[in-house]
Amino acid sequence: MRLTRDSWRTLQTQLSERLRAAIATLPPGTRLPSTRALAGQLDVSRNTVMNVYEELVAAGLVISKIGSGTRVSGAAPKPAKLNARRLLRAAKYPARAVPLVDPDGHAVYLHV
Repeated sequence: MRLTRDSWRTLQTQLSERLRAAIATLPPGTRLPSTRALAGQLDVSRNTVMNVYEELVAAGLVISKIGSGTRVSGAAPKPAKLNARRLLRAAKYPARAVPLVDPDGHAVYLHV
């Protein structure tokens, strides 16, 4: 895997795209290189690799455990559907924030 240093895209973006493509071809349970090893191979900051790994964990593509490494999870989780009935019911109480999840799985808070 090679990253282009003179690209208009950041090294982190390039690494994320390449790892996502690679993960799509790997069987579940496949172990990814450690952050230190991958940073050394690519000659980038370990923080860059750690940020990408955290992004992949948040997307549900990999599972990371301290001491066990980072492994391919198998499949991205399906995003939760917006429940309009629950939203309308919760909207009757304007003193609270109503937690929701958008189609990508990100938390959304509506202050009603």
